[in-house]
Amino acid sequence: MSTKTTKPQDPGCQRRWLLVDAAGKPLGRLAVAIANTLRGKNRPDFDPSVDTGDGVIVINAEKVVLTGKKDETKIYQRYSGWRDGLKKIPVATMRERHPDRIITEAVWGMMPKNHLCRGILTRLKVYRGADHPHTAQKPEAFPF
Repeated sequence: MSTKTTKPQDPGCQRRWLLVDAAGKPLGRLAVAIANTLRGKNRPDFDPSVDTGDGVIVINAEKVVLTGKKDETKIYQRYSGWRDGLKKIPVATMRERHPDRIITEAVWGMMPKNHLCRGILTRLKVYRGADHPHTAQKPEAFPF
């Protein structure tokens, strides 16, 4: 009796698109659910070396909830490589200017840093309000 092992193929244009409303949801739990969906870990044919995940559209990014004292203490840092090039941005400023980056950076931190990560993150679309330009993808409701 011989059994064959099959490797899943990249679904290409057969991917599903899921719509997430981030209003009132904790950032960490939301980011884990989004990262697992983008990678395809919710599918029965998951393979870490093949990009089989779905696309995710997030709306109401400015209404995501940070638990504990993170609203006062969380700071985003980036370094340019130059002297005095460390930029520190508190989460309140980031929420005013770029609320989509709060969710994007949380999801990026939960992704594996390999050759698939950048391609996977191109399927994450985050928007400030309740409107999004992806009605042609016919997104389904996110089961979260």
